[in-house]
Amino acid sequence: MKYIALITGASSGIGREFVYAIDQSMDSIDEIWLVARRKDRLEEVSQRLRHHTRIICGDLAGRITVNRIAAHLKNDKCRVRFLVNAAGYGILGDFDKGDRRDETGMCDINVRALTDLTHVCIPYMSKGSRIINLASSAAFVPQTGFSVYAATKAYVLSFSRSLNSELKVKGIYVTAVCPGPVRTEFFEIAEKNGSKTLSLKKIAMTTPQKVVKCALRDSYNKKEISVPTFIMKMFRIMCKVLPHKAIIAATSMIYK
Repeated sequence: MKYIALITGASSGIGREFVYAIDQSMDSIDEIWLVARRKDRLEEVSQRLRHHTRIICGDLAGRITVNRIAAHLKNDKCRVRFLVNAAGYGILGDFDKGDRRDETGMCDINVRALTDLTHVCIPYMSKGSRIINLASSAAFVPQTGFSVYAATKAYVLSFSRSLNSELKVKGIYVTAVCPGPVRTEFFEIAEKNGSKTLSLKKIAMTTPQKVVKCALRDSYNKKEISVPTFIMKMFRIMCKVLPHKAIIAATSMIYK
């Protein structure tokens, strides 16, 4: 029986940092499976690891890559210790002015692929297994100029919490990670159409290392939500206390 950690979005950003952290801290796994589109980057990451790796290069927007993963799990007789769904992207700008492929692509990657891969992996999980899903602080309230992205992350948060409740009886725990802005390539993609994010968001910027360290600690402690910074913790409280209509109006006024 082979015990694995499976990480999507493993070629960069938060996903890559999860790879490094799990590689250094997890001795109970035999292999790390790296999933992303860019093979050259996955190979670079793989060379830095002490664990054996399997590189699965493919676009999660379609079903082919997830079907390949399902076949590998079955053929290799694996047990999934860790599933980290870190693949995803966001595009800033008004919805009606955006590219239709970009808008629906966010739904494909952030929602459908995450759901599909989770469903594929659960039969290969057992007591002590963990699922970490990358949500966002954008899940706490609708986001002006980020409407589809925020909606997809609200799905991830809700899905993760309900799934955590369902799987507890099996000893499997799910944690939704809800960071604010993180210093990665994310904003290079998000701002590709010329739209700029809120300057307030960049003040709250944190690092992938801090997000991952907090996420793994919270997962170990069986927490269903991981919010890595004080500012975002306060934002979450604000979203619980204040009417969302007021928050949306405020962000609309200061959006740049």
